[in-house]
Amino acid sequence: MQTKSKSGRAFTLPSSDEDSGINEGIAQDADTRELTDEEFRRLRPVGRPKAEVTKERITIRLSPEVVEQFRATGSGWQTRMDKALQEYLRTHSQSDIERLG
Repeated sequence: MQTKSKSGRAFTLPSSDEDSGINEGIAQDADTRELTDEEFRRLRPVGRPKAEVTKERITIRLSPEVVEQFRATGSGWQTRMDKALQEYLRTHSQSDIERLG
């Protein structure tokens, strides 16, 4: 059966016959077993943990030079751009920002 994950990734679930075959293989292998419901509950979630403070997704138009400079710093460039803007806000007043016009 074809289905989709929460992220939209498509995958195929095994049929009843395939599932039975998988379970028979598990039962015959002394080195493996099916996890209990309690063991499944204790598994760590996959993926990145949820952040306490999330960033706001926006669309912004920047000059090519600015984007090029930050992208050239490699992975995490958007986070570095955010930190640069935060630093600017710490060192400049509201009127300084308004004067940039």
